[in-house]
Amino acid sequence: MKTVVLATSNKGKVAEFNELFKEFGLDIKGLDHYPEIGEIPEPGETFLENAIIKAQTVANLTGLVAVADDSGLEVDALDGAPGVYSARYSGEDATPAKNNIKLLEELDGVVEEKRTARFVCVMVAATPDNIRIQSRGEWDGRIAFELSGDEGFGYDPLFFDPELDCVAAKMTRETKNARSHRGKALRALMKQWADFQKKISK
Repeated sequence: MKTVVLATSNKGKVAEFNELFKEFGLDIKGLDHYPEIGEIPEPGETFLENAIIKAQTVANLTGLVAVADDSGLEVDALDGAPGVYSARYSGEDATPAKNNIKLLEELDGVVEEKRTARFVCVMVAATPDNIRIQSRGEWDGRIAFELSGDEGFGYDPLFFDPELDCVAAKMTRETKNARSHRGKALRALMKQWADFQKKISK
């Protein structure tokens, strides 16, 4: 149980999870330690479906506890898009830069008060014998009119937090972890961790 596999090859996520997990004394390994696993399909229509698929697949293949999250950006003016397609919003050759450009284009002419949005993260921990726990976290904000900041990744340069008067890409890692959807989902998951360990040890 000391080793937990994080079902992602995204270096930004691995860095965030390592920061968040360190207080629990867990050894977090990303999929770069398991190159034989390769790309995991995400055919689900919801964040939860995709998180379960990823966590269970990695747990089954490694024989270890695996944690996966599926997260994305929901923009109200776009009826919740890009949602589960956040990472590939701009097409098959999507990059964060292309995704941000498309988002700005889609919101062209939309006034500030109608640019409300939220980051959503659903997190699942799974064992090879199908014992699972799950959690959800949300981070409310709105979409800025232009890119700014060089911290973080993904849509961080466009995601504006009104309470902090700052885009996510200008926040320190500590501030972002305290506010973010992923941080909230992880803290909610960790509240279940002791019971999860008991179930595993039976």
